[in-house]
Amino acid sequence: MNAAWGKSPAIIVRQEDPFNAGPPTDRLVAGEVTPVDLFFVRNHGAVPEVDPAGFRLTVEGRVRRPFHISLGELQRLSRVTVAATLQCAGNRRSELMAVKDIPNELGWGAEAIGTAEWGGVPLREVLSAAEPLPGAGHVALAGLDETERHGERFQFGGSIPLDKAVQPEVLLAWEMNGRPLPPVHGAPLRLVVPGYIGARSVKWLSRIVVQEEPSANYFQAKAYRLFAPGVDHDNVIWEDGLMLGPFNVSSLICAPAPGEMVNAGPVTVRGWAFAGEREVARVDLSTDGGTTWQVADLAPARSRWSWRFWRANLELGPGEHELVCRAWDSAAQTQPEHPAHVWNFKGYMNNAWHRVRLTCL
Repeated sequence: MNAAWGKSPAIIVRQEDPFNAGPPTDRLVAGEVTPVDLFFVRNHGAVPEVDPAGFRLTVEGRVRRPFHISLGELQRLSRVTVAATLQCAGNRRSELMAVKDIPNELGWGAEAIGTAEWGGVPLREVLSAAEPLPGAGHVALAGLDETERHGERFQFGGSIPLDKAVQPEVLLAWEMNGRPLPPVHGAPLRLVVPGYIGARSVKWLSRIVVQEEPSANYFQAKAYRLFAPGVDHDNVIWEDGLMLGPFNVSSLICAPAPGEMVNAGPVTVRGWAFAGEREVARVDLSTDGGTTWQVADLAPARSRWSWRFWRANLELGPGEHELVCRAWDSAAQTQPEHPAHVWNFKGYMNNAWHRVRLTCL
């Protein structure tokens, strides 16, 4: 299956059908841009077969000029590139599952994140041509992939606020890392919404509807919401959940890997930090459970919308050690100490301190 989707044999497959997979975390810090064969895949249904020649994007709703546009016509508009990090809202769900069971959700480790150079046209150019009418507040998006929930079949969809949709970083993308977008990543056309959860970057995009309210699609109205700790499948009121959009600040130790054995003495620790709509301001490392901290060296971000790599040199003696990292963003917000503090029954937005145990010889 990996080869069928152009993926590396090293990729970790969480689900075969639909295909969901991501790379070992040490591969994430090999370069600022994640190779396509290692870029994570989050699918809710089968990958649709789309003929690029016959493809048309529909733009409609509360607009003065609804229209259809072909891929070729889109590609004749002013192409731009944006380096942007995408992350699944369920990344690091396995840590929440260790606190309390989360049934019927994919058990992601820390691999559901990646950064690519996306090429396409800003969504605002297409919206400008359609001329949104007064009262428009949201842009609803529908893909061509089908899924089934609660006995109903429908296409994946979602929405973003119009204020975000008209920002220059939001792209209708047909390229990934300088090459045509692969089918498993949404070819022939996908949306890329930097700073937002990956679910809003709708793949196999076929329809844009400008409207007053957020999308009524299941994946906007119900699935991707954040609920209080006492809520579960038995007592949930879907409308009470927080509708997910911008990502929170988070960071990860990618090397050394969990359980790795290294030589005692100087140990180089590397990882990433990401803050969604905000910027990463600092990353701290601790070897004593958070009593004391060492500030890591931050590399420059490739773009305003991409993760930042960090590095720290620690002096570690023989024996077992637990390394802990936390990031701070440009609003002086940081990460909670433990996954139990952010547990929710859907398993979203886990940004607790990341911990790695290793042994020094």
